[in-house]
Formats: sequence, structure tokens, C-alpha cells
Amino acid sequence: MKRLRVLILALVALLSLVGVAVAANNNYVAHLTGANEVPARDTLAQGQATFQLSKDGTELHYRLNVANINNVVQAHIHLGPPGVNGPIVAFLYGPVAAGGGRTDGVLAEGTITAANLIGPLAGHPLSDLVAALESGNAYANVHTNDGVDGVNTGPGDFPGGEIRGPSR
Repeated sequence: MKRLRVLILALVALLSLVGVAVAANNNYVAHLTGANEVPARDTLAQGQATFQLSKDGTELHYRLNVANINNVVQAHIHLGPPGVNGPIVAFLYGPVAAGGGRTDGVLAEGTITAANLIGPLAGHPLSDLVAALESGNAYANVHTNDGVDGVNTGPGDFPGGEIRGPSR
């Protein structure tokens, strides 16, 4: 039993080192869930945003995958640590009309440059966004809206954000 504990602890330590190595290679990942939203959302939706910085540091390529989500209207990168809502600094998807139905798979992919930064990062170099991603002071989130009056009525209707994940 003691040997199993040691093995598990070693595996956890190794996985945390892998996370650091990924960031060192200019790759960042955000795992999006309803539990990460502020306030937390009761939803089965989930997602993953992956970001890769170009070698010259001028382009941030991204891909946003989602599952079990309905009525996506937009997705962004925000500044802010876990547990705090922050301002939008880059669009990943949308905005599009409400009530769009179910989405599973790649929601969006593209490239962010300094020219795409908005809000408090408008006019700043892309390296400021990268620094926020590296420090965990940025998160991706996906907003939903069913187009029917009344907001936050359940999955598929969280205009303030249904799933969210910090960068790592």
C-alpha cells in the first residue's frame, strides 16, 4: 500500500512537471467547465482551449473545442485569476445569434495578434496577453443564450458564461 502511495505521488509530481514543460514550449491549455465559472454553473458542458505562440512571439494560434453545449453565442479570453470575473481582452468566437442549438467539436480556431487585443490590453503587445496566460491570470470562457426571455435558466442559457477555464 505504501508503495502504491509513493507511485501515485511520483505520478502527480511528473504530471505537474509536464504542465510546466508545456508552458515553457509556448503552449497553453485551458480546461473549461461550469464549476470554474463565477458563479459556478450546473452544466454538463465542457471544453478545452489550446494556444500556441509563434516562434517570433507575434501570433497566438488557438483552437476551442467544446462538448455537450447548446446555444453558444460567443467565446473570449478574459483577464483575471481563478474565482474572479475580468474584462474581455480577445474574441475567440462570435458574437452570433442566440438559440443556435447543440455544438460538439471544434467551435473556433484562429490567430490572435496584438491588433486583435481589446479592453485593457488594446494597444499593448501580444506579450502582455502571453504573460497573463503564463501566470494563470487569464481564462477562456464560452457564453450561451437560448434566445428566450429570462436568463440563467439552465444549461444553454448562461449569457454571462457557461464554461470557463484558466490557462496553464
